[in-house]
Parts: sequence; structure tokens; C-alpha cells
Amino acid sequence: MKYILLGRSGLRVSELCLGTMTFGDENGTGAPKAVARQIYDLYRDKGGNFIDTANIYTGGSSEIQLAEFLATDRNEIVLASKFSMTTNMDDPNAAGNHRKNIVQAVEASLRRLNTDYLDIYWVHGWDQRTRIDEVMRGLDDLVRAGKVLHLGVSNCPAWWVSQANTLAEERNMTAFTALQVHYNLVERSIEADFFDMAAAQDMAVTAWSPLAGGLLSGKYNTGPQEDARLNKVPYGPMMLVESRMQIAAGLAELASELDCQPAQLALAWLLNRPIGQVIPILGARTLNQFETNMGCLDIELGAEHIEQLDALNPPPAVYPASLFKSEFFRMQIAGNKPV
Repeated sequence: MKYILLGRSGLRVSELCLGTMTFGDENGTGAPKAVARQIYDLYRDKGGNFIDTANIYTGGSSEIQLAEFLATDRNEIVLASKFSMTTNMDDPNAAGNHRKNIVQAVEASLRRLNTDYLDIYWVHGWDQRTRIDEVMRGLDDLVRAGKVLHLGVSNCPAWWVSQANTLAEERNMTAFTALQVHYNLVERSIEADFFDMAAAQDMAVTAWSPLAGGLLSGKYNTGPQEDARLNKVPYGPMMLVESRMQIAAGLAELASELDCQPAQLALAWLLNRPIGQVIPILGARTLNQFETNMGCLDIELGAEHIEQLDALNPPPAVYPASLFKSEFFRMQIAGNKPV
């Protein structure tokens, strides 16, 4: 396992992050505690130190189990949790990015995790209501109180993140140091804005659902799209549309040529993005799945392999990038003597 700096911070994190959304089988889809412990131990044995959870994962069981697993090595772990999503459907203030939810959510997570602080606290999603200054002031207060060390943001527009960081810097508050975005071989829309923004803001990029809900593992590449299969995949029919199935099939073909598993190749592609370092967040329901996924660290991709993978799903050029790349615009902005 290699280690990299987390964005603008000096924090060292492993190149693979352990996602614990599956820790706990209360909802019928996660891993039982014994299996979760095996996954945790394997990740630690491989040198992993970056663990991601959230207050809503398996109704809080993910955080409770992690409290036990990392009890003896808490100081070696870069521990991240999240807030924003509702923890009580009947309470309008049990969700959102406002100060009340920030405070009650972090206190509850700290209790469940049995720790005094979080290394990273993520905004889990844009609530489209709370003013940016309230969000950043509330989060900065947690940093100043020592309950949170660094801030991250997930599922928010690029303009919102950029505005939040600019405001934080102007007012001497803590800025976001990391992004958590939906990114994989079939979901590349973030490449239009987020990588440039991350570079400009000196932010790390982490990828949730790096295997597209299992689609890129190869297990959905054969047979008709029956309802039973659709129900097992996040986003259901949207994920298993024909165009995405074709991408998964192309990935499986390339994986066969390279003598590796499709999931390993999909993760290796993320680890070798020329547009910036990406940290995949790996989750699994079984130890075998996790062992297979960790095999991505052993795959060496050449430039030709990356080109082949990129060609499976090239993202379309969108405005204004499409305009900037045109010869017409280049001539108009630079004349005959470009610098």
C-alpha cells in the first residue's frame, strides 16, 4: 500500500480507502459483524489506514462496529464520518447542513465511534437550503474545538465547493481538503469540472461506488435484465442500461486479456488517472469480494491499456470546455501568435 497526502493537508492516507457502508446486516444487505471484522483486519494487514463511514450507514451499526475494531489502533487510523442525511424521518432538523444538525450529528458519531475526534468530517450532500457561511462557520467551530481535524465534502456542485472554500479562506476558517464523488468507468461526468476545481483548490479526490454498484465486477454481464437482477443494483434500471452493460462487457474482455478480474482492472484504472490522483473507496459484503478488489494493487497498466479503458466510455466535451478546445476560439483569444 502506498501513501499520499490528502489534498492541502499534511495528512498521509493509504491509496485505497476502506468503505464501511456494508458493516452491519440489519438492513439485510450488509455483512455480519464477523465478516466485517475479517475485512477490516485484511485491510489493516495490507497497510491501509484510511477508513470511511457515515452516521446513516446500517442505522449506526457501522460506526458502532468500527469503535470495537479500531479500539487498539485508533491513533494509526485516519477516520472519516459524514453528516447531512436524515437519521429520523419524523424530525425535520435531523438532516441537512445547518448548525443544529452539524452539532447533534457529530456528537452522536463520536459516541458511537467511542473517540474524541474525527480525522475527517464529510458533508454528505448539498441540502440546497443552508447558507454557505453557516455551513463553514459551523464546521470550523468543530475544528477549533478539536472534535474534527479536517473537512471534506461529497455530493455537492463544483461551484458550491469552490465558493465555500473561497469564503473560508477569506474569513480565516477551515476549508475543505477533500472531495468524495461518484466516479467510475461508467460515471465520468465529474471530469468536466471537478478535477480542475480540485487542482485549483488543492483538494484530494476520493471515489465512492468505484465499481458502479457491482456492475464493473462482471457479475451482471450475462443473461437478460430481469427484475431480480435490477433490484440488487444501486439505482436499479438506470445502472443496467444497455450502454453501461456494453462498457462492463468491454472491461471484462480487457480483463481477460490481462489475466485479471474486471473489478481489479476497474480499480486499477482509477488509481492511474492522468488527470489527478484518485482514492477509490472499497466496500464489500464478503471477504472474498474484498480480497479480489485488493488485487488491483498488483496490476500495472501501460499507456495503451489506459487508452483502451478510456475508449470504452469517453466523456463528451461539454461547454465551455468544448469551446476552449476549438480552433476558432484559440484564434480569437490568442490571434496568430499564441503564447
